[in-house]
Amino acid sequence: MNAEELLERYAAGDRNFRNADLRFAKLTGAILNDIDLSGAMLEIAGLNNVTLHNATLRGAMLAGANLINADLTGADLSEADLSAAILMRAKLDNAKFKGTNLRWASLVNATPTDVNLLDALLDRTILPCGSPSSVQT
Repeated sequence: MNAEELLERYAAGDRNFRNADLRFAKLTGAILNDIDLSGAMLEIAGLNNVTLHNATLRGAMLAGANLINADLTGADLSEADLSAAILMRAKLDNAKFKGTNLRWASLVNATPTDVNLLDALLDRTILPCGSPSSVQT
């Protein structure tokens, strides 16, 4: 599946994109609220300025994805792989990160309001304050 097909199907009302292969997809600025991308492959995807309110990304592969300025309010990223992802200035209010791999990810200036990162893998993660985590996992 490519980005254009996803956007067409989403516009037609489809919200189920489980296990979709969207590696390297460019979805910059897309509004994809309530989408189900559980298990989707989004490695190295261009997701900057995307809006994913209440999206389900459980177990999704987002390693190296560009999520600069993304709005992930209420998104479920449990068990997702966000290793080396760039989440600078991302809005993460009420997002779920249980078991999420955030190793080597950058969350500089992200806004994780009401977010629990205690169960996330944070080795070498650059936290919102700009400091690298020293958490060993």
